[in-house]
Amino acid sequence: MSLDNTPVYSGGCQCGAVRFRIEGALGEASVCHCRMCQKAFGAFYAPLVSVSPEKLEWTRGEPKRFRSSNLVLRGFCGECGTPLTYEAPDGIALAIGAFDSPAEIAPVIQWGIENKLPYVDSVHRLPGKDTMADEEAASFLVRIVSHQHPDHDTDTWPQKDSTS
Repeated sequence: MSLDNTPVYSGGCQCGAVRFRIEGALGEASVCHCRMCQKAFGAFYAPLVSVSPEKLEWTRGEPKRFRSSNLVLRGFCGECGTPLTYEAPDGIALAIGAFDSPAEIAPVIQWGIENKLPYVDSVHRLPGKDTMADEEAASFLVRIVSHQHPDHDTDTWPQKDSTS
């Protein structure tokens, strides 16, 4: 929140080359199952939240854009490929997963359900396992040094390695 209690949201891509900020309320959050969104996100569906273009500020870099149809642009990071925007004549939506705090943005509607993959509604019934409970996965994960941008704004990125 800002000093006047206006909500503030920030986010960006995986590598940190593109960052955004929205000051003010977000619009409707949704998931879209259409085939274009599935391909744009490389996923079962696209989780999106509409934002006012006047409130959206690109604070580092700006997305590259692909014209996925005659009416829609898809914004993404030109460095790491993270999907960022859906831009149409009636407005812009941002990828919920690109926000620093995506858990705060819950979808309220599904679109394009005619293309919903047949197993999406039952994914929650699959067996679940904590990643670190798998010995092989845990021994791999403890060796990982993440190069992803953290879930907050930074003055510079990438950070300089203090050992170089």
